[in-house]
Amino acid sequence: MNLPRALNPTRKAFSEQMASRGAESDFAVFESDIGYSTYSYLFGDRYPERYFNFGIAEVSTMAGAAGMASNGRTVFVAGYGVFLTMRALEVVRSFVCYPHLNVKILSSHGGVTAAIDGVTHQATEDIAFMTTLPEMKVLCPCDTASAKAAFDLALATSGPVFVRLMRDPLFELYPEGTSFEMGGSKMVREGSDITIAAYGDMVFEALDAADRLAVKGIRAEVLDLYSIKPVDMTGILASTVKTGALLVVENHQARNGLGTYIGDALLQKGASVRYDHIGLDDRFAESGDYRGVIETYGLCATNIEARAKKLLTAN
Repeated sequence: MNLPRALNPTRKAFSEQMASRGAESDFAVFESDIGYSTYSYLFGDRYPERYFNFGIAEVSTMAGAAGMASNGRTVFVAGYGVFLTMRALEVVRSFVCYPHLNVKILSSHGGVTAAIDGVTHQATEDIAFMTTLPEMKVLCPCDTASAKAAFDLALATSGPVFVRLMRDPLFELYPEGTSFEMGGSKMVREGSDITIAAYGDMVFEALDAADRLAVKGIRAEVLDLYSIKPVDMTGILASTVKTGALLVVENHQARNGLGTYIGDALLQKGASVRYDHIGLDDRFAESGDYRGVIETYGLCATNIEARAKKLLTAN
């Protein structure tokens, strides 16, 4: 995998785009006293009259956003995913999604990308919660270009949108200005023997695994499922028809993650495909450096390679 290292995390790229587009729209930004971590302060410095810090009170922050949005304003709520999707879940469900309000959620520290901060800050159930809610759209960019595009998509989309972002910078995959669409995906590596579908940081692990598999003569196709809800089942099916095998990889609990939804959809469509799904195996992760944590829990290229080879040799 020969990709340039990212200088900034997706949380910063998203907030930079938010600040740069502040003059074009009267959207407001609400946050819960972590604006310097989510980088939402970049917007606040430019537009202090539209930037509101509610203190360490995610429920009140989300409720306030719903209140303003009910009067016709678009509101971005910035915070850590584990708190926005769990502490504030009832508000998101009943007062944002049910009335289909224009509340957009900047959710930082997705999955175990918050590795060093430990279980309390690792949002490993967020995709399950957010994709279950009617009306909610869910995006997960992996680099600067896709994070900026995710902001643009969120702003342009009617109703609630949840954007899952990462704590640390990883790599740059897409050229600046690459187009993305709600419900889309990107084939980032073409192959013929197995499809590896991932999102967020796992896209890079999937690409690394594809390199390792290529050495063994296995051509893996890699899909970036940056749009998690709606997900691009048409693109997934087209790829799996070609390869005959699908391995979904996500930095999330395996139970009720995107892989669960895709597996169910494949069964309903009667797809003839060998299938496997990598995620956290019904357990919490531990605190540590990011690389060590994903390797400990099998969310890494070496395990993806091993599971891909096992899937291809299964009867």
